[in-house]
Amino acid sequence: MSAVAINHLFGLPETIEKLIFPTSRSGEGNETRGGSNNNIPIDILESPKEYIFYVDIPGISKSDIQVTVEEERTLVIKSNGKRKREDHDESEEGCKYIRLERRLPQNLVKKFRLPEDADVEAVAAKYQDGVLTVTVGKVPPQPPKSKTVQIAVS
Repeated sequence: MSAVAINHLFGLPETIEKLIFPTSRSGEGNETRGGSNNNIPIDILESPKEYIFYVDIPGISKSDIQVTVEEERTLVIKSNGKRKREDHDESEEGCKYIRLERRLPQNLVKKFRLPEDADVEAVAAKYQDGVLTVTVGKVPPQPPKSKTVQIAVS
C-alpha cells in the first residue's frame, strides 16, 4: 500500500479540516504540490474573531516565505527556501550524514479555501522560532435587515 493511500486512510485531521474549510468548485482546498508536503505540520484554530494557522517550518528564512490570498478566498503559503545544514563539511574526510529526517520540500505550497466569514482584508503573518502564524480575521455577522412590504388594495 502506498504512502499516499495510507495518508488518505488515516488523514482524520485533513478530513476535519475539509469539513471546516470546504473545497471550492475548482477542486481547491488543502492543496499540496512539490512532493511530500503532507508531512508539514499545520494546526488551524477558529476563535470567535479569527482563524489562526500555525505552520511548522523551522530553518527557513523569513524572507523565503510568502503568504498571499488568491482568487478572493484561497490562502496560499509558499516557500522556496532551503534549510541550511549544520556547518559540518561533508567533503571533509570521514564526515557524512548518517540520517536526514529534517528535510523540507524545496517548493512548499499549501492552499486553504477560506470560509465565507473570513475577512481577506484582515490577514496578518508572523514567523518566530520556526513557526509561521497566519491570522485571518472574521467578518462580524450582519444582523438580518427587516423589510416593510406595502400591501396593495385590489
